[in-house]
Amino acid sequence: MTHVARLGDRSLFPALQARAYLNHAAVSPPSLAVLDACHACLLDYAARGLDAAIDQRSTREALRAKVGRLINADADEIGFVQNTSAGVITIARSIPFQAGERIVLFGGEFPANVTPWQLVARDLGLNLVFVPIESFERGTDEGLAALDAALAPGARLVAVSAVQFQTGLRMPLSQIAERAHRQGAELFVDAIQALGAVPVDVRAAGIDYLSCGGHKFLMGLEGAGILYIRKAAMQALKLGLAGWTAHVDGFRFLMEGAGHLRTDRDIVRHPSFVEQGALSAPGYAALDASLTLLLGLGIENIYAHVNGYLDALEPHLVELGCTSVRAADAARRSATLSVRLPADFDLIAVARALNQAGVAVATPDGYLRFAPHWPNRLSEIAGVAATLHSVLGTG
Repeated sequence: MTHVARLGDRSLFPALQARAYLNHAAVSPPSLAVLDACHACLLDYAARGLDAAIDQRSTREALRAKVGRLINADADEIGFVQNTSAGVITIARSIPFQAGERIVLFGGEFPANVTPWQLVARDLGLNLVFVPIESFERGTDEGLAALDAALAPGARLVAVSAVQFQTGLRMPLSQIAERAHRQGAELFVDAIQALGAVPVDVRAAGIDYLSCGGHKFLMGLEGAGILYIRKAAMQALKLGLAGWTAHVDGFRFLMEGAGHLRTDRDIVRHPSFVEQGALSAPGYAALDASLTLLLGLGIENIYAHVNGYLDALEPHLVELGCTSVRAADAARRSATLSVRLPADFDLIAVARALNQAGVAVATPDGYLRFAPHWPNRLSEIAGVAATLHSVLGTG
């Protein structure tokens, strides 16, 4: 069955219980397209076993091209990883760092884009420096000046999230990349708070590496994500975390009879080296189905739809005494709206009341966060506002 996505139409989510699901920055519920793709994949495995697995490998090769369309990359720059963290860890352990080199990070980042760099710095004698994220919150020019100061002594890598998970601040990736490259550093991007709802163009932005799980705005499932590696950057990696599937002609001993079992073959110079072994066939079938919907709608159209929703929701929150941290500059906005509650409110209790009333929200690091996506209807905002007034208006 062919499923068609339409902005503001949640008919592909008939089982979704929340009246307004505003938590896509955490986990997206699967659409009928995703559920059908998973079901078909599992039925195929049930019927054909190994033959189904072989066909799934071919299907994933086509998926690389689809991911490339999403971020403006070539298919041979795409690898598949379990989640965002797996991509960060793989690159952290594959860059040929030298003792004493510097990695520039940002304060307030989600730990997935900090912990792996901390551990590799500990093991290899690297130096970490943190740019205060508050400088970017106050303004792009101030933030870039702080980045320039951090880069001035030299750096090997800058690692940043495309969108900050607490506040929804969209980072100026192309300007960060330009400054990093000017100092001889590469740029790694954690894109999980962006891809699927916020446009990201790896070529235009000058991104060297990008990792993203599939279960948030990409609207796939947990356990199936992507890793982009720019071709020129790929050639310099030391490929320290490769598995058996990464050998050149590594499958011949299974397919072509005796005499092909060897463990001395080279490791492929291709992002697929990160795949290590068996992947989640249903997970990537889900991602394939979801990307079909997202690309059909167009990411720019989704971005405009989501920000139209947030434009209408934000004044209700401000009226109730909340402090919005959504960027005033439209170019710095993402697909989320975060607010601070008035001082006399219990954030966790408010979030619990909203969720129980059918308005699904999250509470990252002390903020109340709203994260709609393409299925959210503008007409549901009146009900969300009424619920907010009921919860916040009564204390």
